[in-house]
Amino acid sequence: MEKFFDPKSVVVVGASNSPFNLGATICNMLKDYLQYPGAVYAVNSKGETVNGYPGYSSILDLPETPDLAVIIVAAKNVPGIISECAAKGIKRVIIESAGFSEGGHKGQAMQREIDDIARANGIRIMGPNCLGTLDTRKKFCCFYGVNPSLVEMGRIFEAPGNISYIIQSGGIVVLVIESFFYDLVGVNKVVSIGNKCDVDEADLIDYFQTDETEVIGMYLENVANGRKLMEAARKSRKPVLIYKVGRTQEGAMAAMSHTAGMANNDKIFESACKQSGIIRLQSIDELHSMPKMLTEMPLLKGRRIAMFTNSGAFGSISADLLVGADLEVVRLSPQTQEKLKKAGQVFNIKNPVDIGPAPPQTYLDIYEILLSADEVDGILPLLSVWQTFVIDTLLELMKMCKHYGKPAAIYTPNAIAKSIAIRAKHRIPIFETAEQAVRALSVSNYYYESLRKRNFIPVETGVEKEKSHA
Repeated sequence: MEKFFDPKSVVVVGASNSPFNLGATICNMLKDYLQYPGAVYAVNSKGETVNGYPGYSSILDLPETPDLAVIIVAAKNVPGIISECAAKGIKRVIIESAGFSEGGHKGQAMQREIDDIARANGIRIMGPNCLGTLDTRKKFCCFYGVNPSLVEMGRIFEAPGNISYIIQSGGIVVLVIESFFYDLVGVNKVVSIGNKCDVDEADLIDYFQTDETEVIGMYLENVANGRKLMEAARKSRKPVLIYKVGRTQEGAMAAMSHTAGMANNDKIFESACKQSGIIRLQSIDELHSMPKMLTEMPLLKGRRIAMFTNSGAFGSISADLLVGADLEVVRLSPQTQEKLKKAGQVFNIKNPVDIGPAPPQTYLDIYEILLSADEVDGILPLLSVWQTFVIDTLLELMKMCKHYGKPAAIYTPNAIAKSIAIRAKHRIPIFETAEQAVRALSVSNYYYESLRKRNFIPVETGVEKEKSHA
């Protein structure tokens, strides 16, 4: 699987100097933007050089056998090109062309022909009808149509992260990538699998167990081999988050026309997710909003939540949200309330804890009191950043959370732009809505419980945690 993300040489079949040629955009990305160090070859009908990369009219004429072939030509030409790949000994192929299983009987026949050739020659195929792969650490990307001058992809490669994405739709790839600019999610790898005639999401879940990935995010339109997916997820020691379309009959039909996704029984899929520990996402936005709760905070080991606010209304709103998420608005013990009373400037020593204008030490004292309380499993700070020192206290809160092994889902009810700016500048895992913050606590607890059920955490203590999420 590694050669799909870190090939030492690549051939782009279909790259030419024709106006708006998509294969040429891959060559441009590799040379001008990523300074890819490996050999790159272009194959086109004229055998012409593309952006300085030598051109050939046939794969068979290449001076070496590349690690990876990226194919972006008319679907009718792909079976013949796969035959040439087989003859040349190429074992890894990404087919970015569309018009196969999703394109009716003729496309399905071509798909079968490709599959037969690949199986007979030990070729692994990603796609067809996909964008390919992106690896921030190896600085490799074979997405077509990317114009670095229009898309700020530099920020992705300059700060590699630990989230890897498996996405069936190219359009969703673009949406998720753009979200990286505004959230704490730093990407490790992104793969667009399209029709997944060969390499599928289960293969990639297994592969991501071996690299820097900490959280796996997925967008699926269908599941062809449910048993294989659930087994890979069940064995995964890294959280697997899935947003899957097709909850309704109409959604399933739309997926069928896009990536040949067949309608799956959604109730069965939901049940299988619970059994295998998969976190099923409720919206596309959660693909980028939820991972930071799993990478930046300890897991939530219980359901008892304490709220802390400097604006009372948000405590009332969030209490309803917590109950709706099947979390508990914890009743603080008399001992905890007595400590809060001594903190000063506290309007309400019960849950939610409510303060007025107060100095930084009051915030720090309240964090310490709540996190150290035996009856509290996690906290929900709902803090308006009315003074810059509130930001400093949140940085200290993150350290306290790791010390006590309890998470905080932070919501700053300021203008969203201000919250995003604080999050980006200070690397604080701030959520943009109270709903997101509560949902993050729920996801964290769900994943913790799934680890226990799969015996990845000793049941007798219930407090240990995977090292990768410490």
